[in-house]
Amino acid sequence: MTLTHDRPAGVEPAVPAHTAGDTRRAFLAVLSRDVFVTGRELPSFLAQVVLQPLFTLFILGTVLGDLGYVSGEFSLVLLPGVIALAGFVGALQNTALPLTIDFSYTREIEDRLLAPLPMRWVAVEKMVFGAFRGLISALLMIPAGYLLLDRVRLPLESVPALLGVCVLGTLLGAAVGMTLGTFVPPHRIDIMFAVILTPIMFTGATQFPWPALDSLLWFQVLSALNPLTYFSEALRGLTLGGVVPAMPLWVSVPVLVVAIAGFGIAGVRGFRNRATD
Repeated sequence: MTLTHDRPAGVEPAVPAHTAGDTRRAFLAVLSRDVFVTGRELPSFLAQVVLQPLFTLFILGTVLGDLGYVSGEFSLVLLPGVIALAGFVGALQNTALPLTIDFSYTREIEDRLLAPLPMRWVAVEKMVFGAFRGLISALLMIPAGYLLLDRVRLPLESVPALLGVCVLGTLLGAAVGMTLGTFVPPHRIDIMFAVILTPIMFTGATQFPWPALDSLLWFQVLSALNPLTYFSEALRGLTLGGVVPAMPLWVSVPVLVVAIAGFGIAGVRGFRNRATD
């Protein structure tokens, strides 16, 4: 007599789980490949992510300063905001745009899903790589600020904390990019950037300290809804040390962490939904 064990309908056979070591090695291999490709495409990458914030520094900090339309203190306010802008937008674009291309006509995402990685880790790798490119963009604004602006204040003792905040800010930009790149249809991505990026850039406290908006309460509330504001204000609090008003670090940094978690979870869920469609 032969015994048979019928599997209930709808239940798939068990698939061997990836071990932690396998997942780590595969994750680092995919990430290393993407970093290597960035090195090969360095000129186009720099042109994409550096030109806009560089010209912002030059026009608002150097040209308007030399013409006497802004005071010397404005450069102190401007540089942390431009660093945050370059990092956040660079990470957002370098996550959302490649993701949209991968899911549309190139279908490269199918190759990524063949890697020995759980699907959520494929999404996390996309965000980490986008944040890496955003971090490069942010850090390049520091020497640019020293070259273009007359008054630059960057205390050496705040450098480790500044790097930590830049990592958080670029991870947040990448998480927002993952969310937008998976929830917005590919044929709408150009409209999305036109409609969403401009308000993000101009309400993110990149050109003004958020606490100074207390006389313009409606705009202060609107800026508080923008995650870029907390990146800008965290950098401003670290670099200016009370010279100009800035949001307390005990407010801005926890908000960055919570926002990374929220947008990251939403982005990974959106990635899984798009990948299984």
